Amino acid sequence: MAKYLTIWRANPSAPWPIDPAAATQLNEMMFARIDEWLKSGIILELGYFPNGLSGYVISSGEAKDLFMTDFAQYPWIETEVHEIIDYETGKEISRQVLKARAEQMAAMKR
Repeated sequence: MAKYLTIWRANPSAPWPIDPAAATQLNEMMFARIDEWLKSGIILELGYFPNGLSGYVISSGEAKDLFMTDFAQYPWIETEVHEIIDYETGKEISRQVLKARAEQMAAMKR
C-alpha cells in the first residue's frame, strides 16, 4: 500500500466565513471529516505547522483515496502531495542504480 506525505495550506482565496459562528461550524465540519479519516486509517497522522494555516498529513492507501480526501477539503485547503518510498526500498534502488552505472562505466573503458 502506498504511503503519502501531503503538505496542506489554507487557501486565502477560499470563501472563508467572517462570522465567528459560521467559521466555527465550517471548522467543526472539517474536523469531523478528518476524525473519520483518522479512524478509518486513510489518514495516519495530521499535524499543524506553527503558523496555524498549514501543516502535514501522512496517509496510506491508493491515489484515489488521497484524491478523495484532498478534494473534499477544496476550496478551503490546497495540497501538495508526495508519495513516500521507504528507506529500505530507496536504499536498495540506489544500490542497483549505482551498480548498473559502475558496470556501464567499466564496459565503456574496455
